Amino acid sequence: MILFVVVRNYAVLVAQQGQDRILIASATSMLDSATIRDGAVELDLPYSAFSMLSTAADDRVFYAILQDGTLLSGYEELTFSDAQAFQFDRIRGSDVRKISASRILIGANLRTEIQIVLAQTQDALSETLDQISRNAALLGVGFFALAVGLSFWATSATIGQLGKLTTSVTRRGPQDLSPFTKPVPREMAPLVKSLNSLMGRLDQSLRQSEDFIAEAAHRVRTPLATVRSYAEATLQRVDKEENREAMRSMVKAIDESSRAAGQLLDHAMITFRADHLERDEIDIVDLARDLVQRMTPIAEMRDLSLLLLGDPRVQYSCDPVLIQNAVRNLIDNAMKYGPAESAIEITVTGEPVPRITVCDHGPGFPIHEIETLTARFQRGANAANTIGSGLGLTIARDVAIAHGGRIDLTNQPEGGACVTLSL
Repeated sequence: MILFVVVRNYAVLVAQQGQDRILIASATSMLDSATIRDGAVELDLPYSAFSMLSTAADDRVFYAILQDGTLLSGYEELTFSDAQAFQFDRIRGSDVRKISASRILIGANLRTEIQIVLAQTQDALSETLDQISRNAALLGVGFFALAVGLSFWATSATIGQLGKLTTSVTRRGPQDLSPFTKPVPREMAPLVKSLNSLMGRLDQSLRQSEDFIAEAAHRVRTPLATVRSYAEATLQRVDKEENREAMRSMVKAIDESSRAAGQLLDHAMITFRADHLERDEIDIVDLARDLVQRMTPIAEMRDLSLLLLGDPRVQYSCDPVLIQNAVRNLIDNAMKYGPAESAIEITVTGEPVPRITVCDHGPGFPIHEIETLTARFQRGANAANTIGSGLGLTIARDVAIAHGGRIDLTNQPEGGACVTLSL
């Protein structure tokens, strides 16, 4: 059953990613054909943009072309609010996966936004996943039948060895995927070989997932940083106030997208590592001091100061990557809501348990929402005009839970919010 779930989930992930890449490639191909000629937008849909979406199941394709929010061609009921994101929808009785992509076209006397919304049904993907599920089920059933046959055929000595092997597997932690190297009777060699092969495949799958998250973080953040630099440079050269306001909105949107993408990837990385923590004995004070040094330039740009308080040393065996990620998000949240010319206090203590507390002097947490603010994408009523994704406290909470701890949200009597990460 476990093997079936693992294979099924991994197949869904890979298959959906493949279809998503084809959808975005098709939408990008359509956008590439958009031009401004004689003061008007011309868009000649290339045949290749639709041919790449063809499947054995003859999936239906829907599209809508909009100029500055006005439908030019396609299906009127096909709408999309967020650019460069994937969503599921139901159109004309069919479940579809849809993508939106947009591009700004600038001509001599015209500046306009062209948006492509592209959707495709999921029939071929469903058939593929059903076939993979059947094969995975057969593989699991076959493996189970082999194990049962060996258990009935084994001698009393082999059964004893099998008991020892079972105990060894039970005592292993979720992060231990190393092969079994102790000698076993010849009759058990196929079983041990199969287990080692399974361990190897699982280890490779986990490493590929971690590599994918790291690569995705790089590929998402770097282009957004480049686009933001160009937008800021353009802002300095624009004279008309309406154009400057548009550029400021663009920079703000890029900042929001960059932050949301970064925190989504951080959350995915934490979810991946939570079940197999890579623990090291570290000094949490040194970790916090390093974060304060690196984030001080950002704080000074906002007229804030970062103060590190508490014990001189706090030794703890933890996953340094996750702890650093959690504390960075807490400090970043505090800097967003702390007023100018105020201080952010980061207090690290070791008794009775290791604790990291981050306090600001901002408006504090809304009392009636304080119990729900650690949920994913949950933001307080006082955060409407502040850039954020609603994942910072969720990330800190998940890191605390992974280390057997918890997160507590409180307000200071003199004003300001405090978040305590207990490990």
